[in-house]
Amino acid sequence: MSLFRTILVADDEPSIRHILTLVLTDHGYDVRAVADGDEALRELAARDYDVLVSDVRMPKKDGLTLLREALAAHPGLTAVVMSAYGSQEQALEAVSAGAFDYVQKPFKPEEIVFVLRKAEERERLVRENRRLKEASLPSAPDGHILGGSAALQAVLKQVARLAPVDTTVLISGESGTGKELIARELHSRSRRAAMAFVAVNCGAIASGLIESELFGHAKGAFTDARTAKRGLFAEADGGTLFLDEVGELPLPAQVKLLRVLQEGTIRPVGENREETVDVRVVAATLRDLAKLVEKGEFREDLYYRLNVVNVRMPPLRERREDVPLLARTFISRFNRELNREPPVEGLSPEAEALLCAYAWPGNVRELENAMERAVLLADTPLILPSNLPDRLWAASPPGPTGTAQGGTGGVLQDVSDLSLKRAIREMEESYIRAALRRTKGNRTRASELLDISHRALLYKIKEYGIDPDAEAERG
Repeated sequence: MSLFRTILVADDEPSIRHILTLVLTDHGYDVRAVADGDEALRELAARDYDVLVSDVRMPKKDGLTLLREALAAHPGLTAVVMSAYGSQEQALEAVSAGAFDYVQKPFKPEEIVFVLRKAEERERLVRENRRLKEASLPSAPDGHILGGSAALQAVLKQVARLAPVDTTVLISGESGTGKELIARELHSRSRRAAMAFVAVNCGAIASGLIESELFGHAKGAFTDARTAKRGLFAEADGGTLFLDEVGELPLPAQVKLLRVLQEGTIRPVGENREETVDVRVVAATLRDLAKLVEKGEFREDLYYRLNVVNVRMPPLRERREDVPLLARTFISRFNRELNREPPVEGLSPEAEALLCAYAWPGNVRELENAMERAVLLADTPLILPSNLPDRLWAASPPGPTGTAQGGTGGVLQDVSDLSLKRAIREMEESYIRAALRRTKGNRTRASELLDISHRALLYKIKEYGIDPDAEAERG
């Protein structure tokens, strides 16, 4: 799989331009050739190129000046310099200026191909090292798909089967369930893992710009197109393109997307030539595409092209047993990101019970936000129910209501009201009153007994309307 696709040759000798164009085209490259440095810079500004192959001695602008200006304007460009009048000093100067290699004329055309293969291998190693480095960062575990629930494990088993092949996958599921994580997992387990993973939210781009974003555009293709732009399909060449919220694509863009999936070629806006791309497409949606097809808002042929295999990401309410693990993972991450000292150690039993009872309509994203808030507000080593959003308190408890035996000393308690919020508040208030009675109203000692901060105790005394002096008298 070739990393380089487009090559610009700059040489004032027509024979060199002709030979290199023929040889490189035969090896699968898309080649353009120009006669001098100024023309090369104009071409680089008009279109995206992976490689510049330039002679040193040219009219108007010499090759080394071209090299410096081209790399300054296009830092990702790979450059190869060639010359018939070369010296060791000139070769060192070219490499110091940023060239990958220096080739002395006369040369066999295959030598240039060999140099390009070496440059591709270097780029592949750079990308792989970057990927491995990113995977070893402290925050990387937070990006993994965590959970041991049967629902999630079924999805991961499906991912393991799909990753090695290039089949188009449609990931469905509610907002916040982690559809992009599934797409990244498909990419990281595939043969494309060393190449780019490019994600785009189709609903976040204005309909008039979506084609330019996906397929690129030529300089002057429309009013604001002052320079050429490489599209996301070209950026993802050799890798994976993740189209999130694909149901939001306007119909004209759907036509072009279908052509890419069928033909493997793209045509940038304003260009009259096509480019070949090798991209695996993974799409995601929270909308029912089948219903959009019925309403004429989504092309039926594109729907079947995208929905070769459907992976459904279960909502968090269907994998409640994963909630504590996810919550602890988020706590660990926010301890680092928010520089908590001392760090929050975990969840109190009451807080964990609230998390597991809640339905999480916003799924994992809502849980993540709740844990960030809790880590910010926590005054104790463990997150308490009071640190959690009010909506968790107001949630209806699962299961039927009824009566049960409880309490101590064989006392029967009526628990027909299963409000967890009310029960936790009553227990918290009773603990505070007991601590104040034991310490004769001493708030500092009471906060130590309760293992909360003095400020948190004063807040709760006010919240519950407790009179510390009255409690001291009872003690």
